[in-house]
Amino acid sequence: MVAVKISIITVVRNAASTIEDTLQSLQAQTHPDVEHIVIDGASTDGTLAILQRHQNRISELVSEPDGGIYHAMNKGLALATGDVIGLLNSDDIYADNTVLAQVAAAHGDAALDACYADLVYVKPNDMADVVRHWRSQPHRPGLCFDGWMPAHPTLFLKKRVYELAGGFDTSLRYQSDLEFCARIFEIHKISSRYIPKLWVRMRLGGVTNNSFSGLARGNWESYQALKKLGLRRNPISYFAIKFSSRLKQYLP
Repeated sequence: MVAVKISIITVVRNAASTIEDTLQSLQAQTHPDVEHIVIDGASTDGTLAILQRHQNRISELVSEPDGGIYHAMNKGLALATGDVIGLLNSDDIYADNTVLAQVAAAHGDAALDACYADLVYVKPNDMADVVRHWRSQPHRPGLCFDGWMPAHPTLFLKKRVYELAGGFDTSLRYQSDLEFCARIFEIHKISSRYIPKLWVRMRLGGVTNNSFSGLARGNWESYQALKKLGLRRNPISYFAIKFSSRLKQYLP
């Protein structure tokens, strides 16, 4: 089997209550060749002290003010040296300790650019209490223009994809991850494999789903970003398709 080095980027700011779970989840992975890059946005709640306790298991730790989450992600990408790169949020955990081994097995295929899987949203104080199940699907041309994207913490890309497509658009506040996925899947037409397994547990929260106004701004931003990439639908059609697909995530 081809040896695969995996870089995991974690962006964090003031996540003292959850970052320990994230670190332990990554450190429990059975895959042996993992580089962990942590970009801390000058936390003030004790997060940095927790990170420093784990510094012998963190490959790169940067703590400084940044220009927002997507700017911080790009800083992490610039430091990554792995063959494959993934993102793990500061309040998420892997579903079990074999996730990165599964990623490495998939990316042993030199022709594969991307693999991704399923994610569940859980209650903030109970990682076993599932609220919503993000079941993905194999990509087909144009799917991203329906507002589809793989669950980003389950998406693992060959480093060459970032070298080809660039990083995240920092002019976007809410939906740069969706714009990035549309760019790599629809414009650069990367090869991908959907693996129908649960890889990530994500705590509910975030800028775009904590309020109606945040949700509205995020969705309008996504429409505008996709239009620049070639979306031809009108807003009503786009949002109808996008929201109908989201409703399926709440079904058992």
